[in-house]
Amino acid sequence: GDLDKVVNLLLSLSGRLARVENVLNSLGENANSEERSSLNEKRKLLAGQHEDARELKENLDRRERVVLEILGNYFSEEQLQDYQHFVKMKSALLIEQRELDDKIKLGQEQLKCLMESL
Repeated sequence: GDLDKVVNLLLSLSGRLARVENVLNSLGENANSEERSSLNEKRKLLAGQHEDARELKENLDRRERVVLEILGNYFSEEQLQDYQHFVKMKSALLIEQRELDDKIKLGQEQLKCLMESL
């Protein structure tokens, strides 16, 4: 459960940080300095939160190694490899699910814009 939460948190923060940075990069020279300042503050806050989430992930990885050592005393080598594969695939599938959800959302937004333009 912790793995799901931390991976989703990292993905969410990464996406939000990327969007803020994209907006900052797209601001022209004549952009409002208050808006630019606000976006910079938001970027700093998100960057700090992202770093905190990375630390959570590192702690989770350490806990996973401890659990793996304990399970090594009870599982066969094949069972242990299956467990490791399960944990790795779970993270990969969570990331893939998030990417697919984002693509679906983008597609729906594009479809809505197309329908409105007709």
